[in-house]
Amino acid sequence: MEISRISDPRTPPGTPAAGCDVVTVPARQGLEAVDILRRGPGDAVGPVLHDDGGDTLGFLVPPGTAAAWDVPGSTCTETDGRGLPLAPEPPGEGPDWLLPPGEADLATDPAALREALGEAARMIKAADSCR
Repeated sequence: MEISRISDPRTPPGTPAAGCDVVTVPARQGLEAVDILRRGPGDAVGPVLHDDGGDTLGFLVPPGTAAAWDVPGSTCTETDGRGLPLAPEPPGEGPDWLLPPGEADLATDPAALREALGEAARMIKAADSCR
């Protein structure tokens, strides 16, 4: 899913627009969801950030997703470009790219992400019940 690009000519190709929303999930569920999305048809997963402590993943989704996001165990934040570096190089401290812009679609489809997160939660629950 492509979203509008930043119009600054100095912005590298493949850099997402500054208005992306971010879906934040626990790292374990997020990693499962990334695997599920990557096994699906096409390139269903966009850029993904992981935090410095490795506790959460953040999926870049199209602007406006936060208004209707209702997946338990996750949050969706409207960024409007505030405080979220969207250049391929992450900041020196803090989050880092798991899937950087340019190696992934410009944004993850929210419907596909919702489905993948649900499947990931079911897989984790099943795996944990076998212990």
